[in-house]
Amino acid sequence: MARIPDPQPGLVISYAYLWQREATQGRDEGTKYRPAVVVLAVESKGAHGKTVLVSPITHRAPDDPTVAVEIPPQTKHRLGLDTDRSWIVVSEVNRFEWPGPDLLPVAPGQWAYGYLPAGLFRRVRDRLTDAARHRRLGQVRRPT
Repeated sequence: MARIPDPQPGLVISYAYLWQREATQGRDEGTKYRPAVVVLAVESKGAHGKTVLVSPITHRAPDDPTVAVEIPPQTKHRLGLDTDRSWIVVSEVNRFEWPGPDLLPVAPGQWAYGYLPAGLFRRVRDRLTDAARHRRLGQVRRPT
C-alpha cells in the first residue's frame, strides 16, 4: 500500500470537509468526501508533525466570484476529476493535524489526485491571503 504523502501546498486530496455552516449547526464531521486543496502546511508540535489548512472544491458556482477560483477543464482532466465545472472555495478552510481521520485514498494505493499548477495555486493563495487580511476567512478546526 502506498504511503500517505507529505502535505505540500497545492496537493489535491480526498477529504471529508466540514463546511463552516455545518460546524455552526453543531456537526463535527463532513457529510461527504470531496476533493480539497492543501493551502498551507506548517510544522507543529502535535503528534503528527504538521498542521494543514485545506480549501474545498465544489461544483456549486459561487454567488460572489471573489470567494472561489474556477478550476480550468484541462487541470481537472489531468487530476482525474470529473468534467463538471468546479471551484476552489477561498472564503473558508479546515485546519487539522496531518493526516487526520478524514483523509481518504482517491484510488486503491493512491492518496492524492496530484498538484494544482503553480499559477492556479498562486491565485488561490492570494485570494485566501486577501480574505484573511480582511477577516473574511472562516476556519473550522478539526479534531485529530
